[in-house]
Amino acid sequence: MAPFSISEIQAAAKDKLPKYVYDFYASGSDDEKALARNRSSFDRLFIQPRVLRDVSNVDTTAAIFGWKSPLPIGLAPSAMQKMAGGDGELDTARAAVRLGSNMTLSSQSTVSLEEVMQVRHELSSDAVSVPPFWMQLYLYEDVEKSLKLIKRAEAAGYQALVLTVDTPVLGNRLSERKVPVVLPQGMHLPNLDTPLPGAEKQPSINRQLMNATTAAEAKILRGRYGSAMHSSSLTWERTIKFLRGATKMKIILKGIMTASDATLAVRHGVDAIIVSNHGGRQLDATCATIEALPAIVSSVRGEIPVILDGGVQSGSDVFKALALGAYFVLVGRAVLWGLAYNGASGVEAVMNILERELSRTMALAGVSKISEISKEMLGIVPANGFGVARL
Repeated sequence: MAPFSISEIQAAAKDKLPKYVYDFYASGSDDEKALARNRSSFDRLFIQPRVLRDVSNVDTTAAIFGWKSPLPIGLAPSAMQKMAGGDGELDTARAAVRLGSNMTLSSQSTVSLEEVMQVRHELSSDAVSVPPFWMQLYLYEDVEKSLKLIKRAEAAGYQALVLTVDTPVLGNRLSERKVPVVLPQGMHLPNLDTPLPGAEKQPSINRQLMNATTAAEAKILRGRYGSAMHSSSLTWERTIKFLRGATKMKIILKGIMTASDATLAVRHGVDAIIVSNHGGRQLDATCATIEALPAIVSSVRGEIPVILDGGVQSGSDVFKALALGAYFVLVGRAVLWGLAYNGASGVEAVMNILERELSRTMALAGVSKISEISKEMLGIVPANGFGVARL
């Protein structure tokens, strides 16, 4: 019997994947409080339905950057997808094009950014709505390495750069420290520079840094391999200026968690922001992304799109994020579970489940289009633990 929910697809994926691969995808940092909070915070929100409204034609379409998407849901960047099974990112791209869904490719993908865009081109003639693809980027201390990747993405036809800004260092990912993630033989990361001979048998430099036992040891590693590491010296002025000078693609910042940084993003002219705590894999002592969302939306004042990433596992979660002001929602782990479950068809199953759940939730809540979803339709568990409080 086919799975009916994302949790059932996750269970099927867990049964199929090697334990170390499942743990790599599923785990968070430190005590995994942020990971858990991303989910539990959605459950504290109630939808307050309206009745006697015409919901005979529910429309789930949403627009971003002038493109009309059949769903307000995109596929988040996730690294090393071939470890989940099948053709990895190529299967994800196939599903995205068939569904008309936006996909963001991780720079740490197991197929090249050009191959992924080729899939988009090959399938576009049969697609109802050809979605734009975005390219996720880490900036490295080696500026030329970053610039080379930016130019490749632009030449291939990616619409936007998604700069991850919450990784000056990697979070304390205990699961990875206990069982270092090493790509299986024959897999590599073609968007990055060719590794040194024998490097495929070793954890990445960033993961060696994460496993340093003292701050002094970490400093030595950074001094030795700094050019190959994520930059820890990014600034608003220098970084955005560099990107604007390097590309005409749209610039999206992923990892914004405060209203203050959202205001700075608007001030420095970025095109959109993604509210994200890296799926609970970076700073553990932070709030859930859905908790951070309202203040960020308020500070942006509609000047740029605000996208939410983290904790989304159902159509009702999507509804809640939209009610709190998100333009768009990204799903990451759910896509990986779909890949592991059944390749491109598994990813399509994930998105179809979310589409059906969102459409059903909208009808039950009394709205027929995305623009009718509002904050007034949500309540929250009050301090005494009983009843419904207004947000």
